[in-house]
Order: sequence, then structure tokens, then C-alpha cells
Amino acid sequence: MKIAEKDVEQLALTSRLELTAEEITAYTKSLHESLDYMEVLKQCDTGAIDPAALVLPIINVFREDKVQAGMDKELVFANAPEEEDGAFKVPRIL
Repeated sequence: MKIAEKDVEQLALTSRLELTAEEITAYTKSLHESLDYMEVLKQCDTGAIDPAALVLPIINVFREDKVQAGMDKELVFANAPEEEDGAFKVPRIL
């Protein structure tokens, strides 16, 4: 695929980038080289490779959930500025 300087100018305009003529030339060359490399990659035979969403295997690193006793109410509300009917009382926000 060939990329032209007008394509880079349009991309810069869309991205709201102000590029100099030298930058446009450099980016055109860089993008053209990237697209050429993509063409090389397209020629690789990947028929024997299974599709994969992830490169590394997923391992659950979380501990198993176990039911345990909660904290005592007095301890929970010990540092609370205010408590009302077993809940934290906070200023009303409209």
C-alpha cells in the first residue's frame, strides 16, 4: 500500500497536528516503511497457529472467598464523626 504526503497532511489535520514540510516528508517515509513491513508479515504462514486472545495463560491470583466474622459495630463506628441508626451520618448534599 502506498501512502502519499496528502494522506499524512489529512491525518495531521484530523489529529489537529501542525506539521512542517520536513515532518510531513519524514512521517510519510516512516508510515510507508511500516506498511511495507506489514506486507512482509502478511506473507507469513500462520495456518498452523491457533488463534489466541491472550499471549500468556490466565491464572487466578486471588484467594478463595471464605466466610468470616465481620468487625464489631462499636469498633467500626469508633472514629466516625456521627452515627445514626447503625449507619454513618454525613452532611446532606443537594
